[in-house]
Amino acid sequence: MTTDPARVLRRLVSATLIVAAPAGLLGCASKSQNRSARVPVTVATAVERSMPFALVSTGAVEPIVSADVGSQVGGVVTRVAFKEGEDVQAGQLLYQLDPRPFRAALEQAKGVLAKDRAQAESARLDAERTQKLLEQNMAAQADWDQKRAAADSWLAAVQADSAALVSAALNLEYASIRAPIQGRTGRHLVNVGDLVKAGTSDPLVTINQLRPMRVRFTVPQTAVPLVLRYRDANPRVLVRSAGGDSVDLDGSLVFVDNAVDPASGTLLLKGEFPNRDGKLVPGQFVDVRLELYVQLKATVVPAAAVTTGQQGAYVYVLNPDSTVATRTVTVERTVDELAIVGNGLHAGEVVVTDGQLRLAPGSKVMVRAGSGGTS
Repeated sequence: MTTDPARVLRRLVSATLIVAAPAGLLGCASKSQNRSARVPVTVATAVERSMPFALVSTGAVEPIVSADVGSQVGGVVTRVAFKEGEDVQAGQLLYQLDPRPFRAALEQAKGVLAKDRAQAESARLDAERTQKLLEQNMAAQADWDQKRAAADSWLAAVQADSAALVSAALNLEYASIRAPIQGRTGRHLVNVGDLVKAGTSDPLVTINQLRPMRVRFTVPQTAVPLVLRYRDANPRVLVRSAGGDSVDLDGSLVFVDNAVDPASGTLLLKGEFPNRDGKLVPGQFVDVRLELYVQLKATVVPAAAVTTGQQGAYVYVLNPDSTVATRTVTVERTVDELAIVGNGLHAGEVVVTDGQLRLAPGSKVMVRAGSGGTS
């Protein structure tokens, strides 16, 4: 049986095409798989900027001036001249005590003084007459001594009466209880009809000066050398309410204690704030940042870009061919959500901030939309 050479050739070509077709399909699938193997990541650019060096603490707001208003005399309250929580001026009337007993005491002191003045004048004239008689040898020395002593005694009585009159006048003035300082009043602790005792330690009302205000806070004793080094450079103190307010209030450091508390190992500091908007309230707890100095030209990346491994801190750096490489870095410190890199990275290099867990050196990446520089 003869075989047609042309037919045999056609069969061989067909078999070759059948075998080659799956290989071509596999090659296309492999290329498609390689393209889909890119890891989606978020990136940011390392930037160079000035970064403050700050100590973080928790503080409490306190007034610079506070007065617990009491009464210097006792009596019944006949009038309350202010509303709870309102601002008052220094010298403004707060409470009025019944003035009648004090007016009566004042009039009595006036009468006693007038009577004793008349007695003193009579004793003085009597002593002068006795002295003239003594000079004429018409009176004994003992008589003149007695008259002179009586005159001096009445003069002393007049001085005592004058002091009693001043005291009575002051008591009448103290019956009108006035604000010793300018500030905001607290709640009423006495009302009309209450009997107020003199000189007690219980206040009638508390007045706090709200502008300016101070914030007291502490730093650990390890930070004391830094605080003492930069205290004369007028470092800034920034506070925000512990409730999550995003607005910082700017103040200055005005007090550094002269000793570390041995019980807590901390140093007490105070910052002063204008408090023009009244956001700081006595007794309020706040988050405090003491900015001691500003580091110029610091290399900064988002803190999320830094990963810690067995060899220390490192970042993934994006190469121009969309691959990544690991770079060991030294992080000096973090501020909020930013990391300050001392070594291993330069401004302008792009680092991965999200997706590092799926990466390895040389991995191909796809940058997600929305990536950008460090804010």
